[in-house]
Amino acid sequence: MQTLPESWRPVLAEELAADYYAALTAFVDAERAAHQVFPPEDEVFAALEATAYDDVKVLIVGQDPYHDDNQAHGMCFSVRPGVKVPPSLRNIYKELVADLGLTVPDNGYLKPWADQGVLLLNTVLTVRAHEPASHKGQGWERFTDAVIKAVNAREKPVVFVLWGGHAKKKAALIDTGRHVVIEGAHPSPLSAKKFFGSKPFSQIDTALDKMGHEAIDWQIPNIG
Repeated sequence: MQTLPESWRPVLAEELAADYYAALTAFVDAERAAHQVFPPEDEVFAALEATAYDDVKVLIVGQDPYHDDNQAHGMCFSVRPGVKVPPSLRNIYKELVADLGLTVPDNGYLKPWADQGVLLLNTVLTVRAHEPASHKGQGWERFTDAVIKAVNAREKPVVFVLWGGHAKKKAALIDTGRHVVIEGAHPSPLSAKKFFGSKPFSQIDTALDKMGHEAIDWQIPNIG
């Protein structure tokens, strides 16, 4: 499996040395040998690569990587330029328009958020092609919980964004006395009615302002 980005290695050293991580690595390698697995090996830790440990200002918790061709590239909710915007991200864009008056971009590539300190973390980092949740329960959850705990342990406060029941369970890992937790419905079409109108982005910016952080420029630029 891909090497962890340098800024995250010291804070996750215990995980990398643990027996479960060796078993997880063996599992993912075996899956890649026998099946198509997303995202590509060199993008498994793309979210951690794009947002260094000390730079995290906002942590958005996703779930499983996208499982269709060319979608997953290692950041939750994001797809590469040229890939059709998936339904959950379309709903996120609708809420951005309603909340902040932004325009819907022509792509679903969220790296500009990551570059500003938004860690786009799925709780499971790989999936077998066209088989959702096929890598659930193999150790990724323990690893990504360790990522959340590492961010929680930092002195600098962070905004944690937990959309949907799966993400909300992660609130137990967060010191709400030091950090801000913003919870809401998941933006998927199944729960979007409750997601719409929740104004998460203005809430995040208000929290960042109180922390003394710069606001995020949420407008994703057009590419085409």
